[in-house]
Amino acid sequence: MKWRLMLVPPRSGAENMARDTGLMDRARDTGESVLSVYSWTRPTLSFGRNQTASGKYDLDAITSRGMDVVRRPTGGRALLHDHEVTYSVTAPISADESLNESYERINGLLLEALFSLGIQARVAAAASPALPPGEIPCFAEPSKGELINEGRKLVGSAQVREQGALLQHGSILVEDDQPLIAQVSLAPPAADAAPAATLSAALGRVPEVAEVAEALFAAVIWSEDAGARRLHESDVAEFTARHIDKYRSEWWTWRR
Repeated sequence: MKWRLMLVPPRSGAENMARDTGLMDRARDTGESVLSVYSWTRPTLSFGRNQTASGKYDLDAITSRGMDVVRRPTGGRALLHDHEVTYSVTAPISADESLNESYERINGLLLEALFSLGIQARVAAAASPALPPGEIPCFAEPSKGELINEGRKLVGSAQVREQGALLQHGSILVEDDQPLIAQVSLAPPAADAAPAATLSAALGRVPEVAEVAEALFAAVIWSEDAGARRLHESDVAEFTARHIDKYRSEWWTWRR
């Protein structure tokens, strides 16, 4: 399987989700896998595909804090995208590789990249099942199979499979700003959760997005495809354009 690597400048939530979905189309068309790393132009609250969000969040509070809102094509719970590095992997589905196997394979790339940065991460073996897609933020506690550092969740990931292609994307926190989600939620205050793990705390400094991206790219080159080449955002603009209206629409964002 051929891989392509892409580092994207900050974009809006709608652009980021449209590009990830478009890259699934590209995987079907080309048979290539793409690892992309990106960030966000504004703090963006994202909802999981099946999360109930309508009537659950304070729109005035979201607006006053300068936040955007988007709904992801993948499942899971609410995330605030701001002080983080976001990755996505799109690939054609291998007939002999299950969802769990592909998730573990991508986790292996993430772990290799984190180790190369000097971060001791591991896969969580949580005793409790994954939380349902409700109002509890994604980083409130790790689920089985997620990546943790010193017992706390460091990477939140989700995968979707459609029509012969997969998308797995996730957030690697640089700073823990996830408690801000509670400030725009209409739900009663929950019990204080343990703080999430962050790259800054693990490294003792704030890493640049490009540094994390290069570690991820090196993991792909070492483990998957020594000839992996760079892909540019302009190379996937056509695929992104197919989906941008959906992710900009109020219907999709607040559909449930």
